[in-house]
Amino acid sequence: MAVRSAQDDGPTSSRWDGGAGKADFNAKRKKKVAEIYQALNSDPTDVAALRRMAISEGGLLTDEIRRKVWPKLLNVNTNDPPPISGNDLRQMSKDYQQVLLDVRRSLRRFPPGMPEEQREGLQEELIDIILLVLERNPQLHYYQGYHDIVVTFLLVVGEKLAASLVEKLSTHHLRDFMDPTMDNTKHILNYLMPIIDQVNPDLHDFMQSAEVGTIFALSWLITWFGHVLSDFRHVVRLYDFFLACHPLMPIYFAAVIVLHREQEVLDCDCDMASVHHLLSQIPQDLPYETLISRAGDLFVQFPPSELAREAAAQQQAEKTAASTFKDFELASAQQRPDMVLRQRFRGLLRPEERTKDVLTKPRTNRFVKLAVMGLTVALGAAALAVVKSALEWAPKFQLQLFP
Repeated sequence: MAVRSAQDDGPTSSRWDGGAGKADFNAKRKKKVAEIYQALNSDPTDVAALRRMAISEGGLLTDEIRRKVWPKLLNVNTNDPPPISGNDLRQMSKDYQQVLLDVRRSLRRFPPGMPEEQREGLQEELIDIILLVLERNPQLHYYQGYHDIVVTFLLVVGEKLAASLVEKLSTHHLRDFMDPTMDNTKHILNYLMPIIDQVNPDLHDFMQSAEVGTIFALSWLITWFGHVLSDFRHVVRLYDFFLACHPLMPIYFAAVIVLHREQEVLDCDCDMASVHHLLSQIPQDLPYETLISRAGDLFVQFPPSELAREAAAQQQAEKTAASTFKDFELASAQQRPDMVLRQRFRGLLRPEERTKDVLTKPRTNRFVKLAVMGLTVALGAAALAVVKSALEWAPKFQLQLFP
């Protein structure tokens, strides 16, 4: 049984209910709900439309809708949930003690004011889901932070459906984080600085001079920001976006957060400690809809294939979840998340601009890079005005990252 109800959801940004007034907000919301249910009820289900709804302003709006749409985005059969048998798994699992410790430390991830008995029951369910997924998929390895993702699904969709969704997510989007080593996770983090360099070379150079690395973004990436955001509305809004997109979208979102905080970073002392401390403290009042739009735009302009060389070890990329995403996509190419983003991006351009090579990698001319940055910001703002159609790891950091 899910914990949060449909009425728990409110707007994640003032853009949804400001300016045009309450009547306009309600009309937009009602129209979007109707479009979502139309896509759900079509035969076959219009997954491409559901992706667009999950990406577009406001996301999927309510947990009631998420319970219907998230399984479609992950291509999960809700009629065949895996069996939950916690007692036996707890006795057999080598990960049980670590999972238990992490779950006991997860109090703040539950709604404030929840009765202790109810919260403790949910924590038991959380343990059971994690152990079940690990038992059914012995190739997966538990990592600290995994429970932050699982608890989000548990609170939104309930235990049985959460087990199905988390299992699919763990064998696809999260698979690289669940390898026996951190090599693939470090490889994904290596995309962060090239994205920043494409948009803002001065910020990139400052961060390189400070030797800050990318460890500050590790907990963002491997928990899908669930560990660092205090407002659950913002967490589920990001999950709408990430579930509808390519597995590498969280690293693009991490990049736009850094880009958004450009002036704060440049005002820092140019040393690792200062910059790392700043970036490790993620603001809670981010303009989420603007950043989501910008992350989608950057993914289209600078796709992972364009950044692979700078992210280093291109042969390593062949081993990541991003490279195996094709077997997860639905049959229709029009339903692919990268196609949805590309269609949305092209829809924002004037006809004469659509023939231009917006994916060009302007590394040799910094003025071109700055022009691209301006284009990205403009497109991100435009996207809000329309219905969108589209490191070095060390174990000693672990406890510091997840107190």
